[in-house]
Amino acid sequence: MNRRNLLHIVMAVAFCLAIAPAIRAADATKRPNILFILADDLGYGDLGCYGQKIIQTPHIDRLAVEGMRFTQFYAGNAVCAPSRCTLITGLHSGHAFVRDNRELKPEGQIAIPADSLTVAKVLKAAGYRTGCIGKWGLGGPGSTGELNRQGFDYFYGYLCQRIAHSYYPDYLWRNTDKVMFPENAGGKKGTYSHDELTKEALAFIDKAKEGEPFFLYLPYTIPHFDLDVPEDSMAPYAGKWEEPALPMGAYHAQAKPRAAYAGMISRMDRDIGRLMDLLKQKGLDDNTLVIFTSDNGATYLKGLDAKFFNSQGGLHGYKADLYEGGIRVPMIARWPGKIKPETTSDFAAAFYDVLPTLAEIAGTPVSPQLANLDGLSLAPTLLGKPQKPHDYLYWEFPEKLGQQAVRIGDWKGVRLNVKKAPEGPIELYDLKTDGAESKDVAAEHPDITARIAQIMRSGRTESVEFPLRGGK
Repeated sequence: MNRRNLLHIVMAVAFCLAIAPAIRAADATKRPNILFILADDLGYGDLGCYGQKIIQTPHIDRLAVEGMRFTQFYAGNAVCAPSRCTLITGLHSGHAFVRDNRELKPEGQIAIPADSLTVAKVLKAAGYRTGCIGKWGLGGPGSTGELNRQGFDYFYGYLCQRIAHSYYPDYLWRNTDKVMFPENAGGKKGTYSHDELTKEALAFIDKAKEGEPFFLYLPYTIPHFDLDVPEDSMAPYAGKWEEPALPMGAYHAQAKPRAAYAGMISRMDRDIGRLMDLLKQKGLDDNTLVIFTSDNGATYLKGLDAKFFNSQGGLHGYKADLYEGGIRVPMIARWPGKIKPETTSDFAAAFYDVLPTLAEIAGTPVSPQLANLDGLSLAPTLLGKPQKPHDYLYWEFPEKLGQQAVRIGDWKGVRLNVKKAPEGPIELYDLKTDGAESKDVAAEHPDITARIAQIMRSGRTESVEFPLRGGK
């Protein structure tokens, strides 16, 4: 165990002891419910409120009209598990435990340690009823990453990302028990898992009680491959365009992949509308913070046809890249009476800001010094107050021979082939004038490039599980 991880454990214990006075103070106010919805592989340009012209997303678009839309918000990493780890733990990918997807047999991915500080633990300690319904990916059955060990009172969904590729699984998990779907056995299409997740989410919200705020983390699997959705969601898009000729099988469970992709997103949008309607029916709407975002950029896998939908929103790169198209994601926050409607924020923020943000909103302020976090609370931005900026944003990803990225102000530096050349060349882009990262200006700004190089060395710790720079 390295010194930073040991310090994190010590600070986590200190945090739990230190927040008790803050919790008592927060009891005097009405703490909001929190509904955090995470799409899977949804691109920056896949929503109407972010410029999408084909796919219909009226309910998510309404969230943007009634709340705040972020234009420079970033996922924690370029693929599922490491991105979700930064979201849950408040640590960027140079400090987080999980830094890449790694499957373990027979089920699940590498697990976060039992003593991790998580957003669920923080909110549970603050008196919240905590739930996760959807795809986890941070530990399989019996592991230290099981959700009931990480602060969640209730879990329903997929523990394993590989199993989550199928929308007609043999089973899902309810806490530590399997819920079987015999009607799906043998590749049959009986129960569509997304519908089950929505049903469970509605039931979780329906159990809300006065004086017991809830935190529901809802990591939907849509629109991640397989491309598969019931016909009723494809109907609005049927016959509207020529479909690519692709072999049926893995990733292409529908003969009409474009209609399937659009239909999947519209089905998710429909169900978000149902969730919002329930909040209003129960009188919870005004006291519920709803956040919607995606775990990384649009996928590169054949069949999605990101160019057809403009899923990247004009950005460069895809999922698994640390270019903007791989990590910049939509983010919408709605909280009636608190967040001003029809507002747009260009504040540069990332997944690891979520934990301190929700902690502050819940009445349990967390400083980076106390809990050893990399994130900042975005509560000032959400509430229309002055916001302290990040000194920098940092990402690393060991795939494709290793990648690093740093954003300082409007400057974005990207280093490729890190495993072969830890001190190799850095590409530099001015995102203010070149959001598509089309012109490398590193040669014109050696001072900025040198500063980014220093952050790439010192702003991280080497991982035993996911080494990047050969121990440097």
